[in-house]
Amino acid sequence: MLKVNEDISIPLAEIEIAAIRSQGAGGQNVNKVSTAIHIRFDVRASTALSDDYKERVLRVKDRRLSKDGIIVIKSQRYRSQDKNRSDALDKLAGMIAKALLRKKPRKPTKPTRRSRQKRLDDKTKRGRLKESRSKITD
Repeated sequence: MLKVNEDISIPLAEIEIAAIRSQGAGGQNVNKVSTAIHIRFDVRASTALSDDYKERVLRVKDRRLSKDGIIVIKSQRYRSQDKNRSDALDKLAGMIAKALLRKKPRKPTKPTRRSRQKRLDDKTKRGRLKESRSKITD
């Protein structure tokens, strides 16, 4: 089970995990050992997420989320397959948890009378300073 938060846990059977060869430098090890991890999670087919949660996850603007509703994450940060696997699962859990957070709506506020007056006083003061820099003509 992949624990996303207190309420949601995703069964590992819903997550497709594949080991692939890592890219980049790494010596002979990189050519013969598949240490990178590639995971795929189908949001629409998931039984762990409610319809409301699925909609929130699908609305996320992220390059790892395809138009078909499949999250694809690749991890090759570590030289160990186990570490890359846990790293990829952590990335998936973090992405889903971030999508499920509700943002508090912003309450529009007006500037106070004192702040408006202070702004105007500062503008006047700045204007006088600039005026004092000009040439003096008699």
